[in-house]
Amino acid sequence: MAAERVVVVMGVAGTGKTTVGRLLAEALGVPYAEGDAFHPATNVAKMSAGIPLDDADRMPWLDAVGAWIRARGGGGGGVVAASCLKRAYRDRLRAAAAPGRVVFVHLTGDRALIEERMSARTGHFMPVSLLDSQFEALEPLQPDELGVAVDVTGSPEEISARALAALRACCG
Repeated sequence: MAAERVVVVMGVAGTGKTTVGRLLAEALGVPYAEGDAFHPATNVAKMSAGIPLDDADRMPWLDAVGAWIRARGGGGGGVVAASCLKRAYRDRLRAAAAPGRVVFVHLTGDRALIEERMSARTGHFMPVSLLDSQFEALEPLQPDELGVAVDVTGSPEEISARALAALRACCG
């Protein structure tokens, strides 16, 4: 895959964006950024309280992720984990970079499996109670969007290997 591209690992909470994103970055030899780190404290507090973010809440976060993408997209590439549930959010990130420089890996899976994984994790601010709102907001990748969908069954290593193979097949 072209090194100047930035891979955005997207999907609802609990799909393994962080874990798979780190593994992809390692395999590609590029920097990794955790999308949650770009959230303002007010967003984290809202989600921690079980309140879903609205579009207005997400704009400063998307702009911060977009700035990281812009900085990486000019050379060297990178991987960032960011939910990007709606097409408009992905469009905003694409607009932050040169055309064709952003590719998405949409981690998909059965709701029951994702809920099970969310329930098992510790130390994360996103409660399981927000999973339904995540699925309600989700707009899967469209055929005109550069990216791939990857099922989250299996180990993180298996998922990242499938994602890497799919990226190479779709995006060079």
